[in-house]
Amino acid sequence: MNSSTRSSVNEGGGGGGGGGVPRGLHEGGGMDHSDRYTYNPTLHWNPRVEDYFIKAYGADRFSNISEALTRPSCYSCIRVNTLKTTSDAIAEKLLAFLQEARHQCDIDELNIRSNSSCAAMIRDARQGCYSDELKCHQVSNDCEGEPLEFSLGKDVPKSSSLVTKCLLPGLDYVLFVKGSGPHKITYVDTPSLKEVIVSRKCAEAVLRGAKIFVPGVLACSAHVEKGDTIAVSVAIEQPNLDKGWAVGITRGTILQGHQTGKKCTYYIPSGLYIGQGIAMMSRAGMFRVSKGVAIEMINRVFDLPSFNDVLEGEIFLQNLPSIITAHVLAPQKGERILDMCAAPGGKTTAIANLMKDEGEVVAVDRSHNKVLEIKKLAKEMGLSCISAFKLDALKAVCQRNGLTDTFNQQCENGGLAMAIVVSLQVVRHNREDEDELPYEALVEQHVASTSLAYICDNFDLPFDNEETNQMLDVNEWKNTQRLKNGPGRSQSMGGRVELSKGFSPNSFDRVLLDAPCSALGLRPRLFAGEETVESMRNHGKYQRKMFDQAIQLVRPGGVIVYSTCTINPGENEALVRYALDRYNFLSLAPQIPRIGGPGIVGCCDSLDGQSIEEWLRPGEEELVQRFDPSSPIDTIGFFIAKFNVGQKDI
Repeated sequence: MNSSTRSSVNEGGGGGGGGGVPRGLHEGGGMDHSDRYTYNPTLHWNPRVEDYFIKAYGADRFSNISEALTRPSCYSCIRVNTLKTTSDAIAEKLLAFLQEARHQCDIDELNIRSNSSCAAMIRDARQGCYSDELKCHQVSNDCEGEPLEFSLGKDVPKSSSLVTKCLLPGLDYVLFVKGSGPHKITYVDTPSLKEVIVSRKCAEAVLRGAKIFVPGVLACSAHVEKGDTIAVSVAIEQPNLDKGWAVGITRGTILQGHQTGKKCTYYIPSGLYIGQGIAMMSRAGMFRVSKGVAIEMINRVFDLPSFNDVLEGEIFLQNLPSIITAHVLAPQKGERILDMCAAPGGKTTAIANLMKDEGEVVAVDRSHNKVLEIKKLAKEMGLSCISAFKLDALKAVCQRNGLTDTFNQQCENGGLAMAIVVSLQVVRHNREDEDELPYEALVEQHVASTSLAYICDNFDLPFDNEETNQMLDVNEWKNTQRLKNGPGRSQSMGGRVELSKGFSPNSFDRVLLDAPCSALGLRPRLFAGEETVESMRNHGKYQRKMFDQAIQLVRPGGVIVYSTCTINPGENEALVRYALDRYNFLSLAPQIPRIGGPGIVGCCDSLDGQSIEEWLRPGEEELVQRFDPSSPIDTIGFFIAKFNVGQKDI
């Protein structure tokens, strides 16, 4: 009979420790099981990227950051929609939900397994999940050089210490729900021990409290039946012969099969076991159906409650630095605010809540479906001041030139055919501009369903013209694909979104640019090797172009807040340096609340090695907030800079 025990320990080594990487597919062979059945991952970085980070942080600090990134935060952070309810009311509902969930687990253990020894194992596994008090931490107050006592929260009245309320001024609508871990799980290695291997993305979700769904299962032991106890490990991407990354395992692979007496190909992931669960379907079912819960976790390395679809419209699960970002923006009632890269809408709705739903919050994103998600969230939360548009943030400012104006006028007057002729002129004019859409994409955008024969007949365009033929090819291909595949993804969610042509300069009081980034601060993270020097450099270029747009859109006397969820100084401090050096009417502004650490001062060789990358100068580091995932606050890696906008000279 399989069994496991767990105790709350600080298991695992530093970021430079061994293990953590699957050793590939093997035939038989032995290994040290005390190393295998652990959770002790190590992030392996691109060597040039790692060298850059060591120069920025120092070897020891970067090692601590790398280790912290492989683990989730010890708590879940919940923002309460105070326009609908109160923190105390939500705390009581959350406690009732958690108690009901644990009660349901007790019922499940009786239904799934009638064997008394297994039931006892499950109960033992669950004991102590939420037993420790949520600790108060010391965070360095870098402005004064003195330690600052910072309590994450206090007990909510009439509640246990499982749910706590934030003590920061103005943040009492933020609740923390405590988790626990890492827990040491003892897997008894017997011939009957059955295992599954899940994908890396699935494992990262499980570490945050999710179940294991069918698409996440990659491999499974032979003869697994519903109700079996399963050890769960994770496959991490490895370099392949094509210089790309792959897990090196085919979905449906059979792990070592003791029952058959045959030597089967199996995977050996050392130090990457994330817990135990109960199979909710047989092995055959896991690889036959396309959806459903495959494994119900009963014994996790990290225990964090899941709040998927819980109290919709009343709460929003959000990282603490993201909530701080909305406060730093300091939106006021009646103002016009722009959220430039708004999906999935967490910060947008946080801003609207701070404004008491009075004013205008404009949210834009380039993805059709993401705009629909923003609108759905705003509706769920009862927020009417939010307007969501489909718009590329790189083109957020209205562009006025002769050709573009002519095209827009023709469209507005109903002259679509003439507008297409004008679009050909736009194509010819912009073919050499690398920032413009490719030729085919621009033509497709303007000729979606127009008869080209009609256009050519009426506007004297020859059919044998190269540009006309390309336009015809695009149109025919599009219609063929539509017939073959049915409605596209943008129609699958059943909603329409409003397109924006951009906004007038100086038309917003405040602008939030939570820029698309390398996301190297998100946790838990089990893979980092795909990020390269080139990709990180490209992120920085993209962000500077977006910031240039934000500068034009905010009015003199307004505010810009820039934020990312990455640890890369090239996307953080280097952007601040670029902004201050290029726009002399900008100045860094103090941030309230301030609980993050200081920025990085100095410079180093740029990622391309061709120049010097400058960061902050002495005195500026206290005006930004950098959230270190290895700090006692235990958040994701994050960065916030706030700029006051003076009288413009552009």
